[in-house]
Amino acid sequence: MTFWRLSVLARYPDFRRLFVGNSVSLLGSSVTAVALPLTAVVYLHAAPAQLGVLGALAFAPQLVLGLPAGVWVDRLPYRRVLVLADLAQALLVGSIPVLALFGALRLWHLYIVVLLTGAANLFETVTAQSFTPALVSRDDLLPANSALMVSNASVNTAGSAVGGLLVVLLTAPIAIAVDAVSFLVAGLTKARIQVAGGASSVRPKNLWVGVFEGLRAVFGHRTIRAVTIAATVGALAGQMQNVVLVFYLVRTLDFPPGLVGVVIAIAGGAGILGALLATPITRRIGPGRAFITGLGVAAAAGLLVAGPFVVLVLASQLFRGAGPSLYGVNQQTFRQALIAPELLSRANATWRFLVYGTQTLGALLGGVLGSVASARVTLLVSGGAMALATAIALFSPLRHRTVQAG
Repeated sequence: MTFWRLSVLARYPDFRRLFVGNSVSLLGSSVTAVALPLTAVVYLHAAPAQLGVLGALAFAPQLVLGLPAGVWVDRLPYRRVLVLADLAQALLVGSIPVLALFGALRLWHLYIVVLLTGAANLFETVTAQSFTPALVSRDDLLPANSALMVSNASVNTAGSAVGGLLVVLLTAPIAIAVDAVSFLVAGLTKARIQVAGGASSVRPKNLWVGVFEGLRAVFGHRTIRAVTIAATVGALAGQMQNVVLVFYLVRTLDFPPGLVGVVIAIAGGAGILGALLATPITRRIGPGRAFITGLGVAAAAGLLVAGPFVVLVLASQLFRGAGPSLYGVNQQTFRQALIAPELLSRANATWRFLVYGTQTLGALLGGVLGSVASARVTLLVSGGAMALATAIALFSPLRHRTVQAG
């Protein structure tokens, strides 16, 4: 019933190229999402605290480079940034299976790769989110973002299942080679986008003026401010959960690697459904309420996964996939619809600095709590923190908000 919204791909060829490139690289990255923590846990015998460091390093670039990234992206053609970011990630990720083949892979190698690919991903994501409004009309922003979310969920489902299988067949480090190839293909696909994009004519006089303008664009708008605060708290909680989830499944529940991939794939399947339903749900109850509902569903997932029964773990994955699809589509559309185009890159960078940078702290907290207490306790605490994020959004103007209003 909602597949017609994907016709946005047919109407906008350049958006289709961006969509295909993102989908290919996400397919490879979803394999790595399974294979990388398994490489750390099974191949390199990492402890929870070390997994926390690994997770923190993935988001550390958001804290260090998050605010100025939007200013720098504004000064370059968007297409060039996307292609260079993909090629850099192909080389970085490709180093893991090469080192493993020679028996030289160490945990500190993973730390370096995760840190540098996190920086490349920061620039790529800020650019892609700022590029989309230039590739589709304002009226098609919601279905365009829904299409991207459908792609994310679909390839995550396929990639997680394939990742689990490849880990069994090839070992975890070698399976990551798929991700390196996917980034290369993605970069070549995005190079075919006809519109260069970016290089705004309204540029800040200097770096810190631009940074301040991005902060003001986010916190000066009551809707964007409410979304940002709720999402920041939710992101911290979600990353606390993420860094211990694979450890919990493998060490506490004794799931074999192949089953870990299947469990993660369940969330991807639910994410597909959530993304397909995001547009009709949003149009029925409003984007603010849809955002709040998505956060609430994600909070329930964090609490259920720590339950004593496997069936609760499986149920939690359904919520874990559906919730982020619903709030993710809407939080992105809010920014694209309510922030002036010349400020969008800086606002997106500010968003990532706050929402993704906070995940550095969440990863460290999750790793420490997982070591001091247990993975199950960490999951319960993170679920409670996600519930707090939902409450913040619920008691804000968001529940009455529409994107169209100024």
